[in-house]
Amino acid sequence: MANHAAEEKPLRKMAEAFKDLANTLNSQTLDEAAKMEVAPFSHACTLVSPLFRCLGIAFKFAELDYVAKVGDLAEASKSITTLHTMMDQDIQANCVRKAGSHTRNLLRVKRGLDMVKVLFEEIIAAEGNSLKDPASKAYTQVFAPYHGWAIRKAVSAGMYALPTRQQLMIKLNEDEVSARTQMQNYVASCETVISYIDKLFTSRDLGIDW
Repeated sequence: MANHAAEEKPLRKMAEAFKDLANTLNSQTLDEAAKMEVAPFSHACTLVSPLFRCLGIAFKFAELDYVAKVGDLAEASKSITTLHTMMDQDIQANCVRKAGSHTRNLLRVKRGLDMVKVLFEEIIAAEGNSLKDPASKAYTQVFAPYHGWAIRKAVSAGMYALPTRQQLMIKLNEDEVSARTQMQNYVASCETVISYIDKLFTSRDLGIDW
C-alpha cells in the first residue's frame, strides 16, 4: 500500500517537474540566451492535467483545451528542440496567431499553468474547507478576460460542484501539510517558467494578451 501511495502523487510529480525546469533556467549564465527544450517542458505540463481533472466540471473546458494544446507541444518536440526555435519558426511562417500554431498553443498552455499557480496561492492563503473562492479568483484573474459570456456562466455554475479542500487533498493523496509544501514549490518554480515564457513573447513583440 505504501508503494502504491508513493506512485500516486500527482501534486508532488508536477511540483518536482517544474522545479527541474526552473533549475535549468536558473543554471544558465547571464551571458547566454536562456533556452528551454520543448520535450521536458511539455512533459512537465502533462503532469498538471490530473489537477484539472480533480477540480471537476467547473474546469472541464480548461482540461480539454489544456490537454489538447500540451499534446500539440509534445508532438512538436519530436522535431523542434527549443521553445525559442519553435516560436521563431512560426514567426517565419507567419502563422503565430493562427489557430493550431505551436506558439498560440504555448500561450494557452501558459495560461493553464498560471491559473493553477494562482489557485494554489489562493488555497494556501485561504481558510476553511471550500475551494469556491480560490477557484473563482484564479479563473477570474487568468481565464475570464479571454472567455465569452456563455463560458463564464458555465464555469460559474460549475463552481458549486467543486470538491472540498479535504476532498481535493484525498484525490491528490496528500495531507494538508504535504500539499501546502508541494503547492508552494510549484508556485515558486512555475513563476520562473511563466516569466521566461512571457519574455519569449514580449521580446518578439508578440504580446501575451491575445
